[in-house]
Amino acid sequence: MKENELRIFCPATIANVSCGFDVLGAALDSVGDEMVVRKVPEKGIKITKLVGQDLPMETNQNVAGVAGLALLAESGSNEGFEIEIYKKIKAGSGIGSSAASSTGAVWAINDLLGRPFSTLELVKFAMEGERLASGVAHADNVAPALFGGFTLVRSYEPLDVIPIHSPSELYATVIHPQIEVRTSDSRKILKTHINLADGIKQWGNLGGLVAGLYTEDYDLIGRSLVDHIVEPIRSILIPGFDKIKSVSKEAGALGSGISGSGPSIFAFSKGEATAQKVGEAMKQVYQKIGIDYDVHVSKINSQGIKILQ
Repeated sequence: MKENELRIFCPATIANVSCGFDVLGAALDSVGDEMVVRKVPEKGIKITKLVGQDLPMETNQNVAGVAGLALLAESGSNEGFEIEIYKKIKAGSGIGSSAASSTGAVWAINDLLGRPFSTLELVKFAMEGERLASGVAHADNVAPALFGGFTLVRSYEPLDVIPIHSPSELYATVIHPQIEVRTSDSRKILKTHINLADGIKQWGNLGGLVAGLYTEDYDLIGRSLVDHIVEPIRSILIPGFDKIKSVSKEAGALGSGISGSGPSIFAFSKGEATAQKVGEAMKQVYQKIGIDYDVHVSKINSQGIKILQ
């Protein structure tokens, strides 16, 4: 690796994790983008290469550029940076495409500046990229991408992110049907008020899931992966959703749900063998429906963004 240049892996993420809408997320290990970020003499940020997706390269229209500019504005730095983005996470897939670009930019720029900002501060800058992408500066994708593992956004004002223990044998299976559901569109159909009884059930599940992760109680994790508020509404946008959930459970998954705003569907399993079996069951559903898909089986990524040699 050249001096003043970093090549990094920016992980895909599962946000919401059923019962944790806008506050819970997890980083994946086997799927993500790659980025190259280098210092240059000219002040500011320039996107010089974008491979794999038809996305804007203008700095103020690209999530990586917007997030990086937020960091530079806070730092008062006169440094300049070029960014190359190699997109392997499809936009609108529901596994944190915009978060990967936003976090990769701020993480690498911070490192090249000598790390003046904490990981929590980087979350704040990366959220500006999410604001551009979806209209809402949410942190449930960017936080796990930066911290690694599972993260809980305890508060947005002030921002407070809690890293959560990841069980050693927990694997995720994610199927992405080749349709696009934009986060901004999927937010428009959500209700702005919830029933108190549903809220009580949801809070119980969120507490149970966090407890299950810390104690590595896989049965408790499975019982807690239930969304009473968002999934019943958003699932209507995803073909075959109920069937995917049922076959995943039959194949041995602990539980499943919508990844982010969809259309990807995730399932958690104990052990890689079960996660692979779940993936095969998911594939058969979309093969019968006639929808193209991608499937990813991944251990939970405890590190987050990684430097590539």
